[in-house]
Amino acid sequence: EVHIHSMDSHHIRALLASRKAVLDKCVDLENEIRGLFKVFGIKLPPKLGHGAFDPKVRPIIEADRVLSKSLLPVLDARLVLYKTFRELDNRTRKAAHADPVCQRLMTAPGVGFVTALTFKAAVDDPTRFKRSRTVAAYFGLTPRRFQSGELDLDGHISKCGDAGVRYTLYVAANAMMTRSSKWSSLKAWGMQLAKTRGHRRAVIAVARKLAVILHRMWIDDTQFRWGTEPARS
Repeated sequence: EVHIHSMDSHHIRALLASRKAVLDKCVDLENEIRGLFKVFGIKLPPKLGHGAFDPKVRPIIEADRVLSKSLLPVLDARLVLYKTFRELDNRTRKAAHADPVCQRLMTAPGVGFVTALTFKAAVDDPTRFKRSRTVAAYFGLTPRRFQSGELDLDGHISKCGDAGVRYTLYVAANAMMTRSSKWSSLKAWGMQLAKTRGHRRAVIAVARKLAVILHRMWIDDTQFRWGTEPARS
């Protein structure tokens, strides 16, 4: 059944899409400047934050009068895009913190304002899913299955539905497993799974469970349950 999203959902999706589009163009210009710098033997640090890019690059360009004619306009355009991104990012953050549903979803570890808004806009109406586990399948996080006779083979995830939701859930699950220092039963399950199936598969599995948990939190109007941490020997 095709779901017609509400106007509120479309407004959120428009804000998220605008934020992502401006960020992508900003990254494209950063990579273009990096590539042009290599021609002149200039190599920038691989990990350079968006906010630190202009202060680091501008003195290098301005020191060369000839290089300034070609690269300063590109750097100026990139700076305008970055300021626009910051404005859209702040609007997105305020929208998430002003929404009661997003506030509840953000109690889950790894779930930030972008993930919460993306999930809320995509689901729109949580009651249209009779079971929470079908949400993971709706966003393509469940394995594909081939059955024929005695064959019953599980493949990679189906990747159906909204790719943006799938991406944000993966990022949230990875942040939970690698950055979050607070213990939870979900993280413990993911870390245990990573020992036998590998980190990437474990993150996908945690993302699948996270989609189910977020929907159940929304339906039951409850916050994330961390569980009881086992005693350490």
